[in-house]
Amino acid sequence: MQAIRTERIGGVGILTIDRPERWNAMDVETAHAFRTAGLRLARDESVRAVVVRGTPGIFCSGADLRYVREGGEPGDLGYLRPEGRQEPPGFGAAFQQILEYLHSAISEIRRAPKPFVAAVDGVAAAGGFGIAMACDLVFASERASFEWAYGKTGLTGAESSTFLLPRLLGFRRAMDLVLRNPRLDAAAARDLGLVNEVFPTEGFEERVLAEGQRLAEGPTRAFGVAKALLNRAAGLDRLDAHLGQELEELVRVAGTEDFAAGIEGFFAKRPARFGGR
Repeated sequence: MQAIRTERIGGVGILTIDRPERWNAMDVETAHAFRTAGLRLARDESVRAVVVRGTPGIFCSGADLRYVREGGEPGDLGYLRPEGRQEPPGFGAAFQQILEYLHSAISEIRRAPKPFVAAVDGVAAAGGFGIAMACDLVFASERASFEWAYGKTGLTGAESSTFLLPRLLGFRRAMDLVLRNPRLDAAAARDLGLVNEVFPTEGFEERVLAEGQRLAEGPTRAFGVAKALLNRAAGLDRLDAHLGQELEELVRVAGTEDFAAGIEGFFAKRPARFGGR
């Protein structure tokens, strides 16, 4: 079964992350498929709005840490190691495989001249949180939850989160999410400004599709221009450079003792014991 599915309903494109056995986490194959699907929907002029969703009860939990722990896909690592360039240390190469594709997809979402809507029904954590925040609108079911989560395993943040959070929340609240890492329910995320609207869990997909159809029936060319202007006003024309910095720093930190302790704690289902190294 494909981990990324796309379909069309009228002018609405729907991108589904369908890997529930791994909490819709992204290995390199899934990340590559996500980028390809996002790019096609973003550039297809007959698609006038896009809904990004997970499976019932799960949006996305970010990078697949089991895949990372196992070292990634050796056959796909060559492009990361041009001749004379040192391989990222520790677990960095496996993360780089995944994030190269996810960051490209997020950049495409922000540049797309049409609305992208995140439909969060369940858990959005780490990279899943970042993907949702990168969309233009976020609708959540009553059972949705949002968590920055990177600090649990000793990571620095990626998938646009460190760029968008200060713009969405302000500096102090963004620091609170990063340092204290509260798990936000749907209502709390809405009250902070991370979510546009919360819908009942029953009938959630239908409500989001109706919102997508309303957008697709609107003046989408004008929406696209307005989106570009808002991007520029909010400084999002600097997003690509920041994504590059996020990737570089996360790959570096993935080679530290703290991340090794973090991934060990994750699979042992206990809090990590960090030494600050």
